[in-house]
Amino acid sequence: MSRYHFHRVFKAITGLTPHDYVVANRMQKVRKKLGISDTVTEAMYAAGYNSSGRFYETTHEVLGMTPSHFRAGGARTDIRFAIGECSLGSILIARSDRGVCAILLGDDPDVLVRDLQDTFPRANLIGGDGEFEHLVASVVGFVETPAVGLDLPLDIRGTAFQQRVWQALREIPAGETASYSEIARRISSPKSVRAVAQACSANTLAVAIPCHRVVRNDGSLSGYRWGVERKRALLKREAQV
Repeated sequence: MSRYHFHRVFKAITGLTPHDYVVANRMQKVRKKLGISDTVTEAMYAAGYNSSGRFYETTHEVLGMTPSHFRAGGARTDIRFAIGECSLGSILIARSDRGVCAILLGDDPDVLVRDLQDTFPRANLIGGDGEFEHLVASVVGFVETPAVGLDLPLDIRGTAFQQRVWQALREIPAGETASYSEIARRISSPKSVRAVAQACSANTLAVAIPCHRVVRNDGSLSGYRWGVERKRALLKREAQV
């Protein structure tokens, strides 16, 4: 193959350029190596990095914290959180020093807290204060009345491909939907429909990254991490905006 044709075919199959694929693969290896290596430096070289400068430039964006903190399971990372109630059930909002890192929906507040603990097993989980309650109120307000909008600093963590999918989701206006196939085409990866669906299911920022606006090709509702009925309710409200 020519260089150009190889790039085009590779991106059509994987959804990434060869370079982005290598970067994403390294980041996946870094996550594994940080958990088993004796030092961050050892994990860095085992994952294929040749210099610490480039390593630290890229890892913070994906890990959401320093490699040493990630290796320690989020130890010494302060994450404030609070649980509220809305018409969709319980809602947990968590925020790191970079921004909102989780918006979780469910029926049982205890389950939501355990989900957060599983994500940051050694982080300092701190109950939100009075000021934090305003953040919870703004998210609940958006859930109940989408017309008010939601503009929050987000701490988004994911692979290169997931980041591209999530950005495409954030560009879907309220009141509109897109199919998984459409999202795949928008990110120039038409054959990655299944990977797009997996990225949607990996989203931990409900409503802020609106994966509920993605539907099947025929417009019917497919699976939703927080339940199809919640997805239907969100779309019904947004259709009135």
